[in-house]
Amino acid sequence: MTTLPAMEMLDTLSDTIRPYESVLIGYSGGVDSTLVAVAARRALGREHVVAAIGRSASYPQDQRAAAESLAARFDFPLVEIATHELEDPNYLANPTNRCFYCKAELWGRLGALAAQRGLAVVCDGTNADDLHEHRPGLGAGRRAGVRSPLAEAGLGKADVRAAARALGIPNWDAPAAPCLSSRVQYGIEITPRRLKQVEDGEAFLRALGVSGNLRVRHRDTTASVEVDPEWIAWLEARRVAVTSGLTSLGFAAVNIDPRGYRRGSLILDAREA
Repeated sequence: MTTLPAMEMLDTLSDTIRPYESVLIGYSGGVDSTLVAVAARRALGREHVVAAIGRSASYPQDQRAAAESLAARFDFPLVEIATHELEDPNYLANPTNRCFYCKAELWGRLGALAAQRGLAVVCDGTNADDLHEHRPGLGAGRRAGVRSPLAEAGLGKADVRAAARALGIPNWDAPAAPCLSSRVQYGIEITPRRLKQVEDGEAFLRALGVSGNLRVRHRDTTASVEVDPEWIAWLEARRVAVTSGLTSLGFAAVNIDPRGYRRGSLILDAREA
């Protein structure tokens, strides 16, 4: 992983992207894929770049709005394409490699779109640190020939945020926001209703005042709330309101996890089971 100053990292990223000639970017509006889109726009020019959002029930509406705003602000073309992972029984069964099936669906559709538009490369926002985490979707990307310019340039999470900050990307320090299905306990079926419960539960807690990392983990009948440690006591002091708000969404019980937010906690729990 590089430790170069931010502008040198951007030069390295531009040098990585420039040989692509033209790109279709799997874009979510998160800091990683936004940096790729902005860097590609700078390196290749607007006419050689398209950012594509995969639209489904697993993609939060507020994230979509933020992604559209960023595309307008940094002037890169944006398209939306419907994905149908919720029609795949392998995905719905929610195994620990669920992301593989999601990404296989996404990259299949984006690959076809890239061919239709004459774009040479399909790429994603995978960074160098992601390569060492539980990310089954990476296998689907490799199978589809997807390139990962951040990882190729050796940029890890901290590098990405520093480079995004240098470019004035406003979400440079935003918490990671994976898809809603990542909140559903492995082995519990993915359904639109459960995804909506998670989305609405997190929106409720944000409206209540929670900032930073936040997950409403869907554990069948229980909503397990994970926040940064400094927010745990704050939530406990408002437990009545928290419980009332989340049970109104259909959860039978609410747990405020005393361990706080843990990245990948559901896969950690699955391994310990």
